[in-house]
Amino acid sequence: MNRLAYVVFGILLLGFAVARPMHAQGINPRQPPPPPPASTADAPANSSGSSTPSTTPASPARADGASTKAPPIDPTVPPPPPPPEDEAPETPPAPSGPVFDPLHAQRSMNVGKFYMNKGVYDAAIDRFLEAANYQPSLAAPWKMLGEAYEKKGEYSKAIDAYNKYISLLPRASDAAKIKKTVSELEEKSAQESPKKAENQ
Repeated sequence: MNRLAYVVFGILLLGFAVARPMHAQGINPRQPPPPPPASTADAPANSSGSSTPSTTPASPARADGASTKAPPIDPTVPPPPPPPEDEAPETPPAPSGPVFDPLHAQRSMNVGKFYMNKGVYDAAIDRFLEAANYQPSLAAPWKMLGEAYEKKGEYSKAIDAYNKYISLLPRASDAAKIKKTVSELEEKSAQESPKKAENQ
């Protein structure tokens, strides 16, 4: 009970300590303060010599004494022309590196497989390259790229794509089959290179 009495007494003392300075200054905490008086020190004098109170607030002064108020806009003066194109700020170019987006990678794979089934190999290759760009760690686009290049007869590109697939997924279930396909494609590429040289 004594502890409760001490707490109540302390709260009352604190209330008196706060209220007394406000009361001494004539401040009523329940009444809002009056607005500040208008400054007449910087009011211009009219033709009769009397000064009129200023209707606009005084502009704040900076530390160096200069005014921070913006000059008034003259409607008769045209605005300055825009800067020439060579001086305009350039937007930074889009990043050319891979962008991690698994959702778009899967969509590109699905569309690429659709084109593969239709025999439109160029469109399929574009989609598989897009999928590899969206998800660089994904091995499946490289396998499909190898198949598409192989069907197009571009054996060197097919070899590169298959090798990329094996490097990303060395323990793939079809790794032995892909390596065998790579060795066959290397033989075909070696046989066709002299023929291409003769035709040129």
